[in-house]
Amino acid sequence: MAASGKQRFNLGRLLAAVESAPPIDVVDVLGAELAEMVEAREVSLLIANFSGTAVHRMSHVTAQDSLCDGRNERVEALPLEGSRYQRVLLTQSPDIVHDGDDSLVLVPVTERGDAIGILELSMTRHPDAETVDYLVAAAHALAYVLIASRRYTDLFEWAQRDVPFSIAAEIQRRLLPSSYAAEGGPFTLAGWLEPSHNAGGDTFDYSIDRDYLYLSITDAMGHSTVAALLATLTVGSLRNSRRKLASPEEQADAANVALLMQASPEQFVTGQIVRVRLADGAAELVTAGHPAPYLVREGRARTVRVTSGPPLGVHRGAYEADGLRLQPGDRLLFLTDGYLERNAVHVDIEGMLAATVDRHPRQVVQEFAGTILAATGGDLRDDATVLCFDWYGPTGSRNATGGASRARTTIP
Repeated sequence: MAASGKQRFNLGRLLAAVESAPPIDVVDVLGAELAEMVEAREVSLLIANFSGTAVHRMSHVTAQDSLCDGRNERVEALPLEGSRYQRVLLTQSPDIVHDGDDSLVLVPVTERGDAIGILELSMTRHPDAETVDYLVAAAHALAYVLIASRRYTDLFEWAQRDVPFSIAAEIQRRLLPSSYAAEGGPFTLAGWLEPSHNAGGDTFDYSIDRDYLYLSITDAMGHSTVAALLATLTVGSLRNSRRKLASPEEQADAANVALLMQASPEQFVTGQIVRVRLADGAAELVTAGHPAPYLVREGRARTVRVTSGPPLGVHRGAYEADGLRLQPGDRLLFLTDGYLERNAVHVDIEGMLAATVDRHPRQVVQEFAGTILAATGGDLRDDATVLCFDWYGPTGSRNATGGASRARTTIP
């Protein structure tokens, strides 16, 4: 007698099996359990790489296999451009391909807008609506499993790396938030850092508490480990004061003092520090020698007039914040000068913002990265970092299924 849907599609059983497995085995264990429950022939995790250009089918690390020895935790790279995989990640919707009686099912693995990858299943039948709903829930559960498990192992980090990291790039990555995207009721945000060949000192960061959303973007002078260490001091100071519930002015003042005390006299950092009150969209913005942000309102992009103080670490003095009242539908874009100088001067920032107004911030920041790479022929002389923030208003809500909002997912 066949098991009922509730017995077959048991999410609790799935999570219990994963919880009992070592962190390095969670994907294999979940895949085996899921294959049995939905009668799949094969189950794979396709994890998005750090460059945003492909998804990698994860392999297994063994001492005997020289091709999968911890430096190459993947067996196949599948390009995203124009593919079904790209469509699934952009729309955050499952895709089902029928081939006779067989089916290929692709389901996004996402948590609060952090598009980690895709769950791929090869099935010997056409899945019904109940099966697809269960797979969406299972993929969402897998996102939580991956987020928890990557605290204990480098396995998932290996799978996402498509180019070797220098020491400076390693330090720089540790300074970035663990998720490059986040969605909440009144907002969505996404950031992206496109490093130069000789990594500079760019960073972006964010944090959400009950009353405020905090954002920052910084650019430490110089390149390589010198810039990375300077960025470490800056981000460490900003996080330390932010966790004391400091205002943007207080965060800037504290970072400025830290740099004056600890950095060399010729070293400095530019940046913007922002706090948005979730109750009404009132924003405070401190600018320290950094390019002005862009505001997109009613489809039109313009730079925000800001009071720019000196870069952090130049001289003592208090910083002042500018006020900005956000309206539902507003988009703010923050960037570093890698988008504005040298061989990147031909990037049309306002034109790109107007052309991408209906797209998700996660897509916007990746398109900006692709544009600057194209404009410079891949020869970035400075890091190029962008942070995109959408404000829906205090009564806004996520139209979310499986861990991601369905808002603004237009495909160009």
